[in-house]
Amino acid sequence: MSEEEAAAFCMLSPDQILNAIEAQGYPCDGHLLALNSYENRVYQVGIEDGETLIAKFYRPERWSDKAILEEHGFSDELDRQEIPVVSPLRDHSGCSLFYQGPFRFALYPRRGGRAPDLEDPEQLEQLGRLVARIHNVGASQAFLSRPRLTIESFGIKSYQYLLEAGHIPPELQTPYRTLAESLLEQIQISFDRAGDVTRLRLHGDLHPGNLLWNDTGPHIVDLDDARMGPAIQDLWMFLSGDRLYASARLADLLEGYTQFRDFNPRELHLIEPLRTLRMMHYAAWIARRWKDPAFPRAFPHFGSANFWGEHILTLREQAAALDEPTLVWD
Repeated sequence: MSEEEAAAFCMLSPDQILNAIEAQGYPCDGHLLALNSYENRVYQVGIEDGETLIAKFYRPERWSDKAILEEHGFSDELDRQEIPVVSPLRDHSGCSLFYQGPFRFALYPRRGGRAPDLEDPEQLEQLGRLVARIHNVGASQAFLSRPRLTIESFGIKSYQYLLEAGHIPPELQTPYRTLAESLLEQIQISFDRAGDVTRLRLHGDLHPGNLLWNDTGPHIVDLDDARMGPAIQDLWMFLSGDRLYASARLADLLEGYTQFRDFNPRELHLIEPLRTLRMMHYAAWIARRWKDPAFPRAFPHFGSANFWGEHILTLREQAAALDEPTLVWD
């Protein structure tokens, strides 16, 4: 990202946002609310005599236009199969990615809802059915312009970047390096145990915050991290707690999932490795975005000995979890 693009994105103003949306034929009523998003800039926008819209302004150079359009196309495929997903709006010529000066953006209808109740077996079973239907569509073809979830992209490149970027205090760099390299060895062993599992198009970041529940049931939002990967990636974020608790939640999810799609139990070897890779990738994500003023404001302790001491402790706990027997699905 050039310095000019970075500055323009970080200083995106209300007037620029409203002008961009009005240029697409939506007269704004002046109501503008910034939503909780750091990677992109996302706003709730009031429309005169119309339904409120969600506007997503894409971070420059994160995704190519082709990758964004692949995400939009995947969303449309899901929508055609009557899978409840919030798809981008299209103009009269069928375009879903819009341009205004240096900015690229998409518009979405606003859909409300609450987080799923992960204590409710019926909701978990319904969630499992929904994910299986997404995966049936995802398995029909591959992404061509979006990445794969790999040990290298989420783990190796993340820890290497963190050591090079200088955010880790000097006295913690060696402990972090040693631990990260050991974790990556454990993760590789777990991937080897899982074997050659199928990679398919995924939501990629399916946590409770990206699943909204209302009176009609669940619907999916924010496919921005869609990529190729194993099916368990869209399931493990709903599993937490001790082994007994997580096993019960897993059974509920897969009870629903297997009503629509077979599940390969070897993928259970990937739950803790994927959780660990996400932690490593998350820390590197903050570091990579540090020049964006929103990130120092949101993560003021990043770079402190306290932050990195806690991060290393969490990763050590993950090292222990990686040595535990994998969850069993009966």
